[in-house]
Parts: sequence; structure tokens; C-alpha cells
Amino acid sequence: MGIAKEKLQKQENILFYGLAVGIFLILKFVYTTLDNGSLHFLLYPTNKCIEIATNSKAIYASETGFFHQNLSILIEKSCSGFNFLLLCFLLCYFTNVVYFKTAFAKILFLPIALIISYLFTIFVNAARILSAIVIERIFPYSSKQFPWLHEAEGVFIYLSFLIIFYSFFNLSSFRKLDRF
Repeated sequence: MGIAKEKLQKQENILFYGLAVGIFLILKFVYTTLDNGSLHFLLYPTNKCIEIATNSKAIYASETGFFHQNLSILIEKSCSGFNFLLLCFLLCYFTNVVYFKTAFAKILFLPIALIISYLFTIFVNAARILSAIVIERIFPYSSKQFPWLHEAEGVFIYLSFLIIFYSFFNLSSFRKLDRF
């Protein structure tokens, strides 16, 4: 009876997995139409973190993004972390939806997973940009000599933090939410 119940619950969750993937695909499509101004909700808090950490003020222009003249960096659409946000959302939702018993709780967890992912994305984005600044300071002109280095650094940071994010949910006491 326990195995049959578990199998039925997994089948019920397919609908919720599909809902999350649907949200992912819609947001992924919408991203292609967004500009710097539309991504202000990600760029602005990330920029604020960079301003605080580096004591540098940025100049904002909607067509270019946040420019830090003394750091020689531009924080714009490609730096928004939108794709990372979407991956975090799926990871957060998929690893935790199985612990909710009611359909209402599973649906309610969709915006909660988005909020958790949004906050984590801001943190990781700031860490990624700060690490790129540090690499450029330690190895001046490295981005000009090795243009792939910036991209590789981003992949390393994002992948590392996705693993940490997954590990947190997989190992934490978050599973105790299965009462709902």
C-alpha cells in the first residue's frame, strides 16, 4: 500500500512539474523581449551590492545599464542572471514540491520558489561580478588576452552555487514541510 501511494503521489506531481516547466518556458520566452529597463528588478539590487562592496557609484542609462567608470565595468542585460534565476526556480521547486501533500500547498510554493530563487540570484550575481573584478585586478588585461576567461568564471560561479543551492534543499530540514 505504501509503494502504491508513493507512486500515485509521483504521478500527481507530474502536473505540478509541468506547471513549473510551463512557467520556466514562458519566462524564458519573455526574456528574449526584455531590455535593461525591464530587467531593472535584477540589475538594480545587483548593482547596489556592487556599489556597497566596492564603494563605487554607477551611472545608469536604460539603453546600456549600470556603468562603473572607476571599475571599468558595465552591468547590463547579460549580467542580469535571469537564466540563473529560472534554473534556481526549477531546482528549488522540483526538489521541494514532493514534500507538500495538498495541491494548494504545491501551487502556493510556486511564487515562494520564485522569491527564494530571486534573492539567491541577487546574491550569486553580485558574487560573480565581484569575482570578475578581483580576477581583473589580480591579472590585469586578462579579459583582453583571454576573452573566454570571463565566461568560464561565470560558468564556474553559477554551477558551484547551483550545487550549493541544491545541496541546501536536499540536506536541510526543509523536508519537514511535508505536513502541508
